[in-house]
Amino acid sequence: MPDFTRLFDIPQYQLDKFPRNDALAYKYDGHWRQYSTKEVVETANAMSAGFLKMGVKKGDKIGLISTNRPEWNFIDLGVLQIGAVNVPVYPTISREEYIYIFNDAKIKYCFVENQGLLDKVKDIFDEVPSLEEIFTIEEINGYRHWSVVQNIGEEEGSLDAVKEAKANVDKMDLASLIYTSGTTGKPKGVMLCHNNIVANIKSVYELLPMDSTKKALSFLPLCHIFERTVSYTYMSKGTAIWYAESIDKLGDNLREVKPNYFSTVPRLLEKVYEKIMAKGEEQTGIKRKLFFWAVELGLKYDYHDRGAMYNAKLGIARKLIFSKWLEALGGNVEGIVTGAAKLPEYLARLFNAAGVKVREGYGMTESSPVITMNRFDESESYMGSVGMIIPNVEVKIAEDGEICAKGDNVMMGYYNRPDATAETIDSDGWLHTGDIGTWIEKGGKKFLKITDRKKSLFKTSGGKYVAPQLIESKYKESTFIDQIIVIGNDRKFVSALIVPAFPKLEDHCKNCGIDYKSKEELVSHPEVVKIYEGIQKEMNPNFGKVEQIKRFKLLPEEWTIEGKELTATMKLRRKVIADKYQNEIEDIYNV
Repeated sequence: MPDFTRLFDIPQYQLDKFPRNDALAYKYDGHWRQYSTKEVVETANAMSAGFLKMGVKKGDKIGLISTNRPEWNFIDLGVLQIGAVNVPVYPTISREEYIYIFNDAKIKYCFVENQGLLDKVKDIFDEVPSLEEIFTIEEINGYRHWSVVQNIGEEEGSLDAVKEAKANVDKMDLASLIYTSGTTGKPKGVMLCHNNIVANIKSVYELLPMDSTKKALSFLPLCHIFERTVSYTYMSKGTAIWYAESIDKLGDNLREVKPNYFSTVPRLLEKVYEKIMAKGEEQTGIKRKLFFWAVELGLKYDYHDRGAMYNAKLGIARKLIFSKWLEALGGNVEGIVTGAAKLPEYLARLFNAAGVKVREGYGMTESSPVITMNRFDESESYMGSVGMIIPNVEVKIAEDGEICAKGDNVMMGYYNRPDATAETIDSDGWLHTGDIGTWIEKGGKKFLKITDRKKSLFKTSGGKYVAPQLIESKYKESTFIDQIIVIGNDRKFVSALIVPAFPKLEDHCKNCGIDYKSKEELVSHPEVVKIYEGIQKEMNPNFGKVEQIKRFKLLPEEWTIEGKELTATMKLRRKVIADKYQNEIEDIYNV
């Protein structure tokens, strides 16, 4: 087990144990630039020295708004080493949220990646009294570049002063303020100390198979605790971190980097699956038959009790069909960790059948984040669960079904919000997650299954409780459905708003001669509605009579973070969607 105690100890730990030439890598102007472990440590020290010369003190808050790139790490480590606090901010939040976060945290300096983000912060500058200066990561005229801080540190700073500052940082000191986007209300600043995140890293350290011979591709936002803790863990194990250029270029970057590991959210795996299935639909003859035979076989995959006959068929499917799935992921992927939202079971079965070890975990920002995870050893994984409790964390399920957790990974509290802290962490130290769950026992082991969000449970006008996420997850097994929200609070029956998987639907319409001029016309076409009525008829028997979707409405546009229908971690903002589509919902019930 590694002996570091603070986050900024990790790069030095890597340098001592397994230095790399490609500790971090990023593509600049079409060319990959690799940073050695030594460069990372030296740049972080120079940044710290520069911050000290600029008057940054222990406890000062530094804002950071950027996509994933090495500069994120340099700024982060430079801030942490002197006891200052990194406040990473989601790029996509509203102007009002920027103002609230900057003033709540009293941000002193802010680093922004590009012109668009600079414009957002410039726009609120006069409304944030604490903000002294904005630095940029890309070169922008009129503003100081991030490297100015590094240069000040190298030319005027003192490494002795940095060493002294490091010595004054305790593992229990605040390291980061992470404002959770939440599905309702104002953001809350989650206070995470060094020990919170380090404890989580050490808890999963032996559970993750990556090592100093491997590469990881990083593309989930570092401003979210999931990818951030994963990245610190990669670094602590000597695994190289290569940053993807963007989600749009993810496919290209996977083929270029050929990573062994990456972390993701289910939404992105769904997109990969949809593209693969679209290519399968294009096949003809024996190739098409083989493709869908392999998919059908994959949907029956399980970690346990597969049998010799199934394994023999699976070997053929992997050689003929699934090998191409691996190529689409770069050809070297050994494992994928997924979190932040429920992984549909069909995706878990298919990717694992293809030979890609997709493992789902569970946690939240307030727990730094991991609470449970499925292990890479199949005997310690269970399909449809979020895995077993990780070491040094306790979990209990309260009388009302809520999952509660306790451990060194649990946050210090919400910044400036003792009231909200008391509502979330009880007097015995239990973190109330707001998730409803149950235990599944298999082979003498206990696996946690999330059944719903406590606040998303609703009661029909007949007084019956309904858990929408279970229904939504089942419906999303259909390749014709991209997004769905189940509705029915205080209503006489359960209904749904559905966003079709448009590439699949449009391809089907083309093959069937269904004409349309726009997506609005497409979703209201009688033949298209019939497709979804068929899905409804197929899915409803999986649920009790009260839970069955009686009516639905197809929508012509996808829900997005930018549209405010999704949180930054791709969760549905149920109230926002309900308000935005109030007329469509009323049409459903006015029958």
